[in-house]
Amino acid sequence: MPKERRERSGRVERVQKCQQGIMFEKGKGQHILKNPLIISSIVEKAGLNPSDTVLEVGPGTGNMTVKLLDAAKKVIACEVDTRLVAELQKRVQGTPQASKLQVLVGDVLSRDLPFFSVCVANLPYQISSPFVFKLLLHRPLFRCAVLMFQQEFAQRLVAKPSDKLYCRLSVNVQLLARVTHLMKVGKNNFKPPPQVESSVVRIEPFNPPPPINYQEWDGLIQIAFQRKNRSLSATFKNKKVLELLNKNYHIHASLHSKVVPDDFNIKSHISSILDESGFSSKRPRTMSIDDFLELLELLNRNGCHFCG
Repeated sequence: MPKERRERSGRVERVQKCQQGIMFEKGKGQHILKNPLIISSIVEKAGLNPSDTVLEVGPGTGNMTVKLLDAAKKVIACEVDTRLVAELQKRVQGTPQASKLQVLVGDVLSRDLPFFSVCVANLPYQISSPFVFKLLLHRPLFRCAVLMFQQEFAQRLVAKPSDKLYCRLSVNVQLLARVTHLMKVGKNNFKPPPQVESSVVRIEPFNPPPPINYQEWDGLIQIAFQRKNRSLSATFKNKKVLELLNKNYHIHASLHSKVVPDDFNIKSHISSILDESGFSSKRPRTMSIDDFLELLELLNRNGCHFCG
């Protein structure tokens, strides 16, 4: 492409990025949802009550915020870009909505979350995974979250055993919450358009959460999904996995005053457990959450632990 044409194209793109004098930064994941029908649909699917406090992450210039303010008692908007904060505050200034809006300036991942009953977010896609787990580990539990994600990430969240995209993320999130795919959102519904298609997902945490040691659970799932097509028998013959389990076996035995025989062999011990239970030939990509819960309980009961 000739230099003059490239420069002209760049100028056009910069103009297209601007809304109300603001230039959005794609590198920071700033893609403002502009379609009012989709915005209204997201707010509707959040099922807000007049008494709700809503946490909105990534409010941008406030296209969704004003709709949330109409439906809820309070909106706490978390935004990292001070230019967008100023625009949002200007938008509601002098209106009845102003007293219902609280703005938190900064990175949502680096701060404690306030109390909220519902979360709505069109957040930068690069923080999708850490934000989901920050939400799910937040206490007290919220009622639901309606979140915009990159389409493939959303598909991973809702994937079931044997699906191509079924992975560690799928299992960990579905252990803690009911996840529902709500709608696909095309690129042209944003300004500027992202490079990928998007989807909206609803997450409802289980209340109470499952009564398990989450560190133990995540340790098992992390090991299992390193090679999700490999049999569990093969996975648990990995040298580093055996070293971890052997160390933890001795730690837990010591804590419970249990004598470990001199001829104890962790590899033989685990192989015996897997063979007798029928888990030996199973592959993580086909295993349900109940399968993993049963396997974890079985291993823990036999002295095999994933955290010291």
